[in-house]
Order: sequence, then structure tokens, then C-alpha cells
Amino acid sequence: MSSGQLGRRAFLRRCGSSAIVLGAAGAGVTGGGLPVLAPTRHALAAASSASSAYDYTARETYDVFDRTFHESGSSGQPDEPNEAGGLAWGQSYVLASFLRMYDAYRDSYYLDRFVHNADLVLANRDSERGVTDYAGRSRPAWRAMNPYTVGIARLADSAGTPVLEVRSALAYADRATATVQAEGGGRFTLAVTNAQYARTDTFADVTMDPGSPDYVVTRVYDAYPTGTMVTVRDLRPSPTAGDPPAPGDTALVSAPVVFAVHTGMISYPLAWFAATVLTDARLRRDPRYCRKAEEYAAAARDAAAVHDEEWRDGSDGTGWFQWPRGMPLPYDGNVQPINQSVALGRTYLALAEIGRDRTYRDRASRLARMFATQLEVDSGGAATWHYWPTTSRMYDGYAKTGDPATDVSIYTPAYGSGGRGAQQYEDVSHGAIEVDFAVRAFRSGVVFRGADMAALAATYTRNLATTTPEGIATTNTRVDGGGGLAASGQYLQAPRWMAVAWWDERVFTHARAIYDDHQVQPGFGSSLLNVANLNWYARRG
Repeated sequence: MSSGQLGRRAFLRRCGSSAIVLGAAGAGVTGGGLPVLAPTRHALAAASSASSAYDYTARETYDVFDRTFHESGSSGQPDEPNEAGGLAWGQSYVLASFLRMYDAYRDSYYLDRFVHNADLVLANRDSERGVTDYAGRSRPAWRAMNPYTVGIARLADSAGTPVLEVRSALAYADRATATVQAEGGGRFTLAVTNAQYARTDTFADVTMDPGSPDYVVTRVYDAYPTGTMVTVRDLRPSPTAGDPPAPGDTALVSAPVVFAVHTGMISYPLAWFAATVLTDARLRRDPRYCRKAEEYAAAARDAAAVHDEEWRDGSDGTGWFQWPRGMPLPYDGNVQPINQSVALGRTYLALAEIGRDRTYRDRASRLARMFATQLEVDSGGAATWHYWPTTSRMYDGYAKTGDPATDVSIYTPAYGSGGRGAQQYEDVSHGAIEVDFAVRAFRSGVVFRGADMAALAATYTRNLATTTPEGIATTNTRVDGGGGLAASGQYLQAPRWMAVAWWDERVFTHARAIYDDHQVQPGFGSSLLNVANLNWYARRG
């Protein structure tokens, strides 16, 4: 028996699961028939012996986390660009936390906090900053670069004419370098090194002659996949035998790309604020909130429209986002991961609540059907699903065609082998995006039913919730219960599953135990949403 199984069983014993009788009343069972998870000995000890111990369901704790994060200057501040993903994976959670705290306490102070930060975030859109994406477009969204996108270097010959483009799809491409060493007779050695991962690919004795078997484009293509995920392109209008790139080192630079998932993460709180205000008669009568709601709704619509070119309708009523072939990111030309598609689905759902454009509800419905078809419910009633759609080329893997012009992807010409691609199950953190989308869809009457919500709650209680051998609350890494005990970047995101706690209170109890046992400190953006979620559910009455 695995340690993960032992840990999950220990957790369930702490919840009293062996004696569950739904609807029963008595010791260890709530009025709704749900097992009560008692605080762990670690949480009890911390609460009784340390004056600095936090009550993560207390408003005062959230306010400390809010103040500490914004005074820290750590990544994810509202006035920073999204070049490294700080707005998408930091500030988006902060914005959502303000709205969750408003839900919990109905105090407009949190709406005011939202407005302050949201205005700074909007000021960092590409269109406001005057910056462009890889295609020269300056749009009302937030571009990203290193460590996410393809790094590109254009190598020139001795006359200064660009002759060869070197691209690396490996992450942290800003730490990659292309090195040319002259070999004589028009030949050269090309080496590509990524210092982040200490990887180097070397192509010795190559040439710029397309008729040669050592033509650099052919040699690099035939060698793919390589450690640095390198591809090259001949920049000459009419390639013939000619001078090689000049010797020396050239740094690769990550190309700017606007990711649909980043837009979804940032625009969703904007649309959520708009829906909160415009569907509440009291708030709608406040001219300041009403004006901001209209402004944020328009901003969310404009940002979402940036990705219309990536949208695909399925003939079966599903829908998804697909990266255009040639977009400079890994796996261009492929269907996007489930979480990256449904991140914008939450924006669509919120916009559908406050407008007459049926496009938003239609796309949200198609995304919900797509996600629903990916769910598999096991014999214990828990849902599982994969990171990539099982219908995608990434899931099955794909091979080179022999001609870069006809490959699935320009920057990732092949992936996987033996008919097997990226088949890993979803993880805790990304899974929280999908679960939150599913719950919002359910509450909007879109596709999902109560049984689906119960299955997603069971994903947490049966597959994710566990303890370490020392009895400290944590999670497994993946939604099928696999991947071993989660790293802190995963288990500390457990309270982001709080939306399904309404179908099983043990989601709340265990997520709170994680924060109690680990005595989580303020300092990172997502911690605000996690603490806000604990506050929100604790005040569900």
C-alpha cells in the first residue's frame, strides 16, 4: 500500500468517514450529515502555544495578508506588467479575493480595494503601455514573455545581413544563447545552450547550402526533439550556398505573446465585479460602482475578444481554444490545455449574466461540454481528468511529417513517441480553475448538474486530501490521487477548491487543516484568495 493511500485513509479516519450515515445526527456529524474533521494536533498546538498563529477563517487574518502582500513588493503587484506572468498568476487571485471577501462580509470596503487594484491592472494593458505582441499588435490585454514563450535570435553574416533564425521552445528562453564557431570552407558549428537547465545542443560542421546533406536547417530538423527544443529557419529570400553566420554568441529573446489563460485569469475578476454590481439593485444605484462595473465589463469583453482567432467550435457542441500555428510558444498549432481554455470560460459566464450578447453563454456552454466529456467518474464517485484533452494531438503525441511546412507545430515539430504524448492527470492548482469554472457554470444553469458537483467534491476528498506520515494535512499532486505528495506550490492551493465544499464540507475542513498545520504566512498573491475562500465558506450561514 502506498504512503498516499495510507495518508488518505488517515485523513478519512480523522473525518470519521467509516461511520458516515447521510442525514444522521450525532457526535462527529454535522446537521447536514457530513463528517466533522477535527483540528489536527499540529493545528491545536500552534493555536494554543503561538500568539502569532493565524485563524485563517478570520477577517483580521485576511486583512493582514492583504497588507503584507502589497507592502512586500513581491511578484504580482497590481502596478507591474504581466511580462513574467505576475498579473495572471498573482494579482488575478488578489482581485478575486476582494470579491470573495465581499461575498463573505458584504462590506463595500473590499469593493473599494478591488477598484484601486483593478484600475492599476487596466493601466498595464498593452494598449495602454504602447507595447506590442510578436505580430506588432498593441491590444487591450496583457502580453507575457520569459519564461513562457519561444526565444528567438537572428544571426547575421559577416556583412551584417540576417541569414539564420534560431528558435528555442524550452522555457526560460531568455537564458539561452546561440553560439557560432567558424570551421572554414563555408562551414560552421552551431551550439544552443539554455543556462537555466544546463542543456546544450551542438550541430557540428554544418553549412548554409540547401543542397548539402549538412544544410543546417535539415540537420537541426532531423535531430528534433533535442534538449533545448531548437529549430532554425533560413532567412535568405532565395537560399543558396553562401556565407555562414558570423562567429560569436547571440542571446535569444523571448517573443511577446498574449495567452488566453492569462487573459482569462485577469479578466474574470473584472467581469465578476461587473456581475456583482449590475445584478444587485443597491450597488447598481451607487453611481461610482455602477460606472466602474460598466467600465470593467467593457474591458473584460475587449480582452476576451483578443482571442477570437483562437476559438474553435466542435461539431458535437463542444468548444475550445487552439494556438495558431506560428504563434511563438511551445506547442503552437495544438489545442490548449483544459484549464487554459476554461479560464476564459469563467469570464464568459460572468459576462453572460449582464449582457444580451449570446456569444458568451454559447461559448461557456461549449467549454462546459468539452470539460464534461473529459470527466471520468470512478467506482467511488470521484471525477478524474487529464491536463490535456484526450482528443488532442498533445495527448496522443505526434511525429514530424518530414517537411516543416506541413508539421502540426512550427516550434515543436514533434511530441511524444510510440503513440503516447502528454497523458498526465490534472494537478491541484490548475484543477482549481476547472472546478471553479464548473461550479459557476452549474450555478448559471449551464451543462453541469448537482451529481457532477458531488463528483468534483469527491475528487478532493477521495483523491487529493491526505496527510504526511507525520500526520500533517496535505494533498496528493494529481486529481487521480497520483503524483505523490504535493509540493507546497500545489497543496497550498487547496482552498481554491472551496466552491465544491457546498457538496462536501470536508473540502473546507481539510483545506483549513492544511493552512493550520503549515502555519501559512502572508507574502504571495494566491494566499489572499485561499484565505478569502476559507473566510467565505466559514460564514456560509
